[in-house]
Amino acid sequence: MLQTSTIKFLKDLKKNNNKLWFDKNRKVYEAAKADFINFIQAVIDQHGKKDTSIKNLLAKDCLFRINRDVRFAKDKSPYKTNMGASINKGGRKAENSAGYYFHLEPGGVFTGGGIWMPMPEELKKVRQEIDYNFADFKKIIGAKKFKAVYGELSSNPEYKLVRVPKGYDPENPAAEFLKLKSYIAMIKISDADLTSKDLVKKTVAAFQALQPLIEFLNKSME
Repeated sequence: MLQTSTIKFLKDLKKNNNKLWFDKNRKVYEAAKADFINFIQAVIDQHGKKDTSIKNLLAKDCLFRINRDVRFAKDKSPYKTNMGASINKGGRKAENSAGYYFHLEPGGVFTGGGIWMPMPEELKKVRQEIDYNFADFKKIIGAKKFKAVYGELSSNPEYKLVRVPKGYDPENPAAEFLKLKSYIAMIKISDADLTSKDLVKKTVAAFQALQPLIEFLNKSME
């Protein structure tokens, strides 16, 4: 579970997104960050028993910075109003590997994972693996646990081609999945769940349902 003070800090930051306020409340931020780190570490420790690729990760190496990069942004707000953690075998800085994600933002909390917008060479490998082993892929995303937690893969039009990639038959049974540019599955979490003693358990269950897909994606890129 997370502390109510952590949730309150993020809500207050959204209303006061400026350096002067943040500096005055830096101790509150540090406490909130420590709380989130403790939660993520508990998730890693629990899920790492099943997914050994993450068992040695430290939560602090999985967290994203709260400072925004405003160099090319119209919105010059200096801070993110969320805390995020990318949990995969290489930590948050890992490139071209699938993993788990937790997004803490009051009113917009979600968790899940996969691989988001991989580089062209890695995306090509994932598509090839799906084409070659579509039966296995269908079994993974059709599994009872996966369906119960996520329903299906995200098919956001923003991350999907209109036509199948060059070199694939439009009638390919896997056509709709070959069109994807990201392979992710996410579920929303209510604010009420954040302070529940079952938050770690629910998050770990969500990660366990996703693990076969993570392993399939990583295997395809290795």
